[in-house]
This record gives sequence, structure tokens and C-alpha cells, in this order.
Amino acid sequence: MTPPPRPAGAQATLLAHIHAQAFPATHRWDAQAMQALLDMPGVSVVMAAGDAPGFIMIRTLFDEAEILTFAVDTAWQRRGIGRDLLARGMRQAGKAGARTLFLEVAMDNAPAMALYRTNGFVQAGVRRNYYPDGMDACVMRRDI
Repeated sequence: MTPPPRPAGAQATLLAHIHAQAFPATHRWDAQAMQALLDMPGVSVVMAAGDAPGFIMIRTLFDEAEILTFAVDTAWQRRGIGRDLLARGMRQAGKAGARTLFLEVAMDNAPAMALYRTNGFVQAGVRRNYYPDGMDACVMRRDI
């Protein structure tokens, strides 16, 4: 029997709020979903510097890491916050022992795809109908 989910804490609530500001309704994760991720082994969160509402959540297991979610409030986008979070997240995953970093990104999210490509990620595959709205996900990878 699976234990009941743990109530969401303050960090999970904050992450869900930022996520809601950055994603369309079909792609948002609530505080309970964020808490479930935070409770998984190997998960770490890097928050944006200063007052900027943004974060990157990465799970590192052995020599691989995965970006679980990555969000910057739309009002703060296009200011280099995402680029900084990605660089800091990659450094943290590397320090935790990861040698390869993976992610999934919606095929129609051109700004995110450009950010990842600019930072050395390459397409490793496609997950068909990955998102609730039926959008495909591009699986990307990068050695770190």
C-alpha cells in the first residue's frame, strides 16, 4: 500500500506559484506535485538570484541527471535568468556526480529549445503525445 502524499510545504507552494506564472494551464504542476518531486531521492532546486521568480529542479542519480522542471515567471523572462539557472543547475548536477543531463521540452516551446541548443543540448529523441494537450516532447541531452 502506498502511503498518502505528504502535505505540500512552503517551498513546494512557492515552486507551484512560479510554475503557474510560467506555463499554460495544461502544463502547470500544483504544490502537491512539486512536493512529490521534492521528496524523491537526488532532487535539488536552484532558485533564481535576487527577487526574480524562477527555479530549476534537477534529479541526479549516479552519473545521470534530469531537469524535472524549469520555470521563470513570464514577467521576468528574456533577462538572462533562465540562462543563469541552467548554468548553475548544470554545475550543481556535475558536482553531484552527473556526467550527462537530460530533459524533455515541448516541441512548440521555441524559446526554451533555443536556450537549450545554445547551451550545448542536442536532440536525443521524441516522446509522442507527452503533454496533456497532446504536444510532443523533444528529449534533449548534454554531457556535463
